[in-house]
Amino acid sequence: MPGSNQSGASSEGLLKLRDAALQLGISFPTIKQWIYKRKIRSVRTAGGHHRIPQREVDRLLFRARDKDESHREPRVRRLSGRNQLVGRVEEVRISGLMAEIVISIGGQRITSIITARSAREMQLKPGQTAAALIKSTEVMILRV
Repeated sequence: MPGSNQSGASSEGLLKLRDAALQLGISFPTIKQWIYKRKIRSVRTAGGHHRIPQREVDRLLFRARDKDESHREPRVRRLSGRNQLVGRVEEVRISGLMAEIVISIGGQRITSIITARSAREMQLKPGQTAAALIKSTEVMILRV
């Protein structure tokens, strides 16, 4: 519930309003309105400040990308590939010529190996919004 103080919330990663707004591509006043309208859940600190759980940002990241694309800067460059999954960079490990990038998308993690040069050029850092573009002629389904 917005504004409620929940135990254990500190372990899930809480963001300041400006940081959450930046990740979602919205303004500071908009995120405050979302809190008041209960569109996004917030947690109150001991000092009375709102903090946004990272999982709330992740949840809205998909909706923000799909909604209002016509009058919003696209988060992903226009490509012919349709399997673009937007998420948050969790880890960037650069070693030698290669880099391992882990992106959290809707509670799932996708790992990609790219060149170290590409990772540096994109200035990838944990917490940033990024997209994984899945390019394959085959997709296999496994019943779990």
